[in-house]
Amino acid sequence: MRDYALTADVPLGPFEGTAITAYSARGKNAKLHASASCTLLRTSDVVTAQVPLNAAMVHRMCTRCAEWGSWARPTTGLGVFLKSLGGSGLLYQLRSYTAPDDDDEDERWDGAELAAAVELLRPRPEGADDEVEVAPGGRDAREDAERLRDLVFSTWRGAATSLHRAQVTAAGFPWLEQWAEPKLALKRQYLEALRTQAARFVDPDGLLAAAAVVDMNDPELPVDDDAFAVLGKSHEITSGLKELWSKWRVKAASGWDDPRRRSYIAYSLTHRIRSNRKGYEQALVGARALVDSWEEQARAVAGADSGPARLLTLHLPEIRNDSARRGDGGFLDALSPWTIGVLVTCLTDADWGRRTVTLRAPALIADRLTADGGVVAVETHAEGKDRSAAPGTMRRPSCLQPGVFDDTPVFGRHPVTKDHLRALHEALPHADRFYIVFSPSGGVETLPLAVVEARLAQGWQGAVVAGVSDLPVGVIEPWVAEIGPRPSSEGSIWPEPVHDVHDARFGAELGLAAGAQRAAWLPYDDRDRERSLRLLAMARGVPDLRTLDSGHDHDGRARTLPHAVWQGLLSDGQLDLEPFEQPTEDRWTGGSGIPLGVLADVQVYAVNADPRYEGKGHSPLCRHSRERGVAEGDDLLTVSDLVVRDDFDWCGKCGGYAVRRLTDTQLSYYRAAHRLHDIAQQLDRGRDGCDRVDAGVLGDRLSELADWHPIGEESWYTAASRRWRRIVHDLRTKAEEAHCHGTR
Repeated sequence: MRDYALTADVPLGPFEGTAITAYSARGKNAKLHASASCTLLRTSDVVTAQVPLNAAMVHRMCTRCAEWGSWARPTTGLGVFLKSLGGSGLLYQLRSYTAPDDDDEDERWDGAELAAAVELLRPRPEGADDEVEVAPGGRDAREDAERLRDLVFSTWRGAATSLHRAQVTAAGFPWLEQWAEPKLALKRQYLEALRTQAARFVDPDGLLAAAAVVDMNDPELPVDDDAFAVLGKSHEITSGLKELWSKWRVKAASGWDDPRRRSYIAYSLTHRIRSNRKGYEQALVGARALVDSWEEQARAVAGADSGPARLLTLHLPEIRNDSARRGDGGFLDALSPWTIGVLVTCLTDADWGRRTVTLRAPALIADRLTADGGVVAVETHAEGKDRSAAPGTMRRPSCLQPGVFDDTPVFGRHPVTKDHLRALHEALPHADRFYIVFSPSGGVETLPLAVVEARLAQGWQGAVVAGVSDLPVGVIEPWVAEIGPRPSSEGSIWPEPVHDVHDARFGAELGLAAGAQRAAWLPYDDRDRERSLRLLAMARGVPDLRTLDSGHDHDGRARTLPHAVWQGLLSDGQLDLEPFEQPTEDRWTGGSGIPLGVLADVQVYAVNADPRYEGKGHSPLCRHSRERGVAEGDDLLTVSDLVVRDDFDWCGKCGGYAVRRLTDTQLSYYRAAHRLHDIAQQLDRGRDGCDRVDAGVLGDRLSELADWHPIGEESWYTAASRRWRRIVHDLRTKAEEAHCHGTR
């Protein structure tokens, strides 16, 4: 069994005894598998059983399933717990970075190699011999030393990140802490040994000089010096010298290198000039003199007495779990080489689980850390004050247990906390982004996970009801089967819009069924198809789609629904609202005054619906708005707004807005209104062909329309229904008159 697979000695806490589904061959001692398709389950007679999760059951687990098997749905509490243990989780972290890796020749070094590399990279006094030794194989010995230095620092950063992950996971499941502590102690011991080795490469004087560079004022540049005349006119000389100063300052402040290792910066002043041009050598000599003077000034500031050392507490940045680059190293990779050098040389105490370290640093370095305002937060302390992070001085994270996610009946759910969501992020960086939650303040809502986190930070209390993957498969699978697979047609897979209002397919592209097809058929992968439909089912009940926007992650990507789901929620086809407009003197463009009825409150989303603002209004699905879907700042209108206003400035490509897909009742009314409007136009005596209408057919259609009522209801009694019946009655009268006129 791999040494980071789940083993029988791991405490299971409140999840012990939970019934899980296991697959095995016949026999009471047969290995248990998480999936019937496990490649190590070599039998055609597979037995499925519900077994309690305990040490005996873990002991019988298949080696592969004990490491990577999915024994529970990932977003349940048990799923999060097991995922936090397996794979690259706690069990892997506890066995990583506890000692040098003897199996990897390239990632191993001994004391003699380290001492030789430190000596070779040590800054030399001015005038000292800097001859480069050639290593076996023709390599530069300095290159080998730098590679070893980088390897030591990289290993130290990896060990610190691993210790942080292990401590955070163990703290999230308190029953693991005592069991994990001996292993964590080994990791801390190895991390300290690595820090000591890394510190040997750091030049303390170089750190001080780099700190001094930050406080240096812009120097007075010798723009009138004849040595720089080859650079061109006065403004070109000024620009070149300012660029030289800027490059030197950035490089000198970024680490602790020997000044001679950055002497090449002087060449940046003359890199646009041919080396054989007259004045080139004078300009290069002048640039070197400038750089040397700045180096001397920095060393002078660093050598001055700036006061006693100070104690500081640094709060390091959090590991970014929402990044698509899952291999990101974590909080230490975001720090500059200079800050890393300060950490390894000035560290006195550390709580890596809380990303908090205590330093005793020279005043000049402390001032730079305090004023930097970068990726670390700094607190200063008076000498002698206790700064240790005692276990009882900070809040313990909330314990993830059954009942937080979808492990128990809704009645037994526990309130969700930020710690629970953090554990979910740690175990499943790409977990469900949308959840159905319940709270006394908001009732049942569908919210993005980022919105839930923001509310929790403001004191919100609520419980998770279900995530996207928790929706009942007995409902989702028949729906997927009803929609069917994506057509394999070489042409368009979408049906052409029907313009005949009396055709049963008229307006179908606006309805829910067409939206489900869009959500299911736009993705190419079958797993994405089902996930899109699950997201669509969850989002359809959201009162305002703008609440589904949860901003952007650290990489600038929008955390929103997939494009296919937005296509399922919104129609990019435009509503024909002519039947609902009031009649005008121009009978060719006027409407019939049909009430909007159930269509009045249909939602309409636009990127910019205010004509006072510059720019046209676009649909959230328009290419001009990058097809991003609905965002928090978009405008929400209704169909009634479209009918009564005529001041919109819409995009000519997309029509300016997207309509929320019509329910079956709304689509039925939309079709009925268009049929009624078509009949009204046929009976208009001012139009050609009025005398040729078939009054009997129109009468039958009007009788059918007179009985229209919302789907699922036997009657319809509203102000709109009364207006509807009056229009039908008037058209019946016209039809009878047309019939009488036609028989004479």
